[in-house]
Amino acid sequence: MNQKPKDPLHGKTLEMILKELVDFYGWEQLGNMITIRCFTHDPSIKSSLTFLRKTPWARTKVENLYLYMLEQL
Repeated sequence: MNQKPKDPLHGKTLEMILKELVDFYGWEQLGNMITIRCFTHDPSIKSSLTFLRKTPWARTKVENLYLYMLEQL
């Protein structure tokens, strides 16, 4: 029987992940942790999502930070 590998992100969209991270860390701390200044200069979901979708390393960093956050809860 072929089992699908577990999805550590639980099928969450980038927007859902980002909202949870913002709730947990706040915009400024999140921006500093990810080193993406658009979070602190323009804390809007849409501009942040556009940046993250176009920047694979940043998206990976956000996903890894999300997994780290889950371990802390």
